[in-house]
Amino acid sequence: MDDVDDPSRRAALRPEPPGPSGPSGHEGLPAADLRRGTDQAGVRAYNERLILSLIRRGDGLPKAEIARLTGLSPQTTTVIMNRLEADGLIRRGEPQRGRVGQPSIPYRLDPDGALAFGLKLGRRSTDLVLVDFVGRVIARRHWTHAYPQPDLLLAQVASGTAALTAGLSAERRGRIVGFGIATPFELWNWAPQVGAPAGVMEAWRGFDVAAEIGARMPWPVHVMNDGTAACAAENFFGRAPAPRDFVYAFIGSFIGGGIVINGNVVPGRTGNAGAIGSMPIPLARADGSVTTAQLISSASLAELEARLRRQGVDPSGLYIQPHDWPDYGETLETWIAEAGRSLAVLTAAATAILDFEAVVIDGAVPSAIRSRLVEATRAGLGHLDLQGLTPCDIREGTVGADARAMGGAALPFLANFARNREVLFKDASDAQRD
Repeated sequence: MDDVDDPSRRAALRPEPPGPSGPSGHEGLPAADLRRGTDQAGVRAYNERLILSLIRRGDGLPKAEIARLTGLSPQTTTVIMNRLEADGLIRRGEPQRGRVGQPSIPYRLDPDGALAFGLKLGRRSTDLVLVDFVGRVIARRHWTHAYPQPDLLLAQVASGTAALTAGLSAERRGRIVGFGIATPFELWNWAPQVGAPAGVMEAWRGFDVAAEIGARMPWPVHVMNDGTAACAAENFFGRAPAPRDFVYAFIGSFIGGGIVINGNVVPGRTGNAGAIGSMPIPLARADGSVTTAQLISSASLAELEARLRRQGVDPSGLYIQPHDWPDYGETLETWIAEAGRSLAVLTAAATAILDFEAVVIDGAVPSAIRSRLVEATRAGLGHLDLQGLTPCDIREGTVGADARAMGGAALPFLANFARNREVLFKDASDAQRD
């Protein structure tokens, strides 16, 4: 695909912005028209997306190394990178001296090159974040609720986006490329679990969250299952080196997850791949017989919340301060042990299907609790018959409690700047033809 040197081809791939350009704040370069990457007619050329993806993963790659990795000619690589730099999407680092010949100049993503909103709609809380191009949260809003309601969500989005953009310059507002939503599917089915009054959750049936928010936003809106979105955050923003193939588990009110194969998030035929919460887990009865229950019944915060309530303990700290829980004593200890045993079963089942490199465990939990869940999972594997299975790494996620909101923010970046866009965004009819 080394065809970008053809001026007529470049013009077709990269329409110039209409009208005069204003100041960009990037060393006097003209302002980039990021709109050309926000619709199907203006998506960026494959080679540009490839280079941006390599720079994101490599964090400091010189032109010569990018040319080697892509197979593009040095001339083509220079043309593309000069344009990306002019757009403010990448920037030069300090020259690396000490070798024979010209000093090497590493290129990195410019954090201010693009911004995106990410919304996490949860059973107990809503989070709205504004994220820069390298995955740093610029500003946030956090709300808790007894159960989610459409009207409440729309009011939160309206007030939240107004507050988060109030301090931005016109130039920075112009670099917002989209609004991504991470939400559970079929919220109306969760009324008993969230304790909503009868019939209240039916308001979600037929409510098109993307269309409703999109009608109120000036930016393109993307929506994804919350577990898959959290997986996308780990894969896109997580600390390198990320595994090429892994199963991802996110422990929220209900456990969810995703699957990454060959470095790409795979949503599956209907967008429901990685629905690990529905996996049957064997449980021993008091009489010694064995039954099964879904993974959500043991490795979810809803179960821990229910246990705390039965003990007469207020569980609101699980959601009000997800980074720093109160001391929940023996109830928490028992839950961690049981969740670890169930996650061990998930690990064995997943590696029996595909030879995954790792199982990554994250959640809306403090980092110390996440570490203990990983250790409990490793311990649980020691009690399973794993003959014939190749061991995989059990590791902590690196994004943490913000993974679902961050995953929402990743969706506009994936739509505009990442390679292999079709892997995450293909629709069900396309997937069924594969």
